[in-house]
Amino acid sequence: MEKKFNFAKQIVLNVASYIKEHLNDQLEIETKSSPTDLVTQMDKEVQDNLVTWILEAYPADHILAEENGLRHSISDGNVWVIDPIDGTNNFVAQKVDFAVVLAYFENGIGQFGVIYDVIGDKLYHGGGQFDVYCNEQKLPSYQDRPLNQFLMASNAGIFERNDWGIADLAKETLGVRVYGSAAISFSKVLSGQLLTYISYIWPWDYAAASIMGDKLGYTTLTFAGEQPDFKSRQGIMMIPTMKLDEIKKYIYRK
Repeated sequence: MEKKFNFAKQIVLNVASYIKEHLNDQLEIETKSSPTDLVTQMDKEVQDNLVTWILEAYPADHILAEENGLRHSISDGNVWVIDPIDGTNNFVAQKVDFAVVLAYFENGIGQFGVIYDVIGDKLYHGGGQFDVYCNEQKLPSYQDRPLNQFLMASNAGIFERNDWGIADLAKETLGVRVYGSAAISFSKVLSGQLLTYISYIWPWDYAAASIMGDKLGYTTLTFAGEQPDFKSRQGIMMIPTMKLDEIKKYIYRK
């Protein structure tokens, strides 16, 4: 497993270097499900490279990825989950606050996750049998404190509509931050900067973070308090396990 883990980190760094080299190239921008759901040629190239390298090294493994309709159940064999550029809108508009994300499962069990904040040069990696690190610094398990000493993250629409009581929860915290990238938001939860990240997202958005979070004392659940299906877009939150009873007073009321 260590060989696979090191391989995963290396290929993520490789594609990140490619992104940096081409950061100011002219982008070919397409829309998918909505005018704000963007994909660029860079998303596609990064995913293609990751898929090629993985299948060359491990031809019996499978891929679940954001682009090109690559779908495979994480419960069926060895499965790599890829988000080539998480935070594409940030990548297009700001050239900052986006990440390359990779996770690995064996028969539904998360073995490790990798999130690389490309411009911030922060590699979050670990989970399963591996400790969780940011670069070379080992991250501590969740350190408890009152809600009113935490910030949290969500997306603007959820907060504005108070979906599932999320705005009510936010009133008990120091406030809400919106980063425009699930991976960047999750990395701040993993490093203890945020209490939780709550949004409607896809499996490739939360797979890596869920594996690392489990190692650090967090639980990844739907808004209804159920296990994610790793198949569809769902309301997802990663919260400290020891805060479940406290937070469900706000979130699970619907």
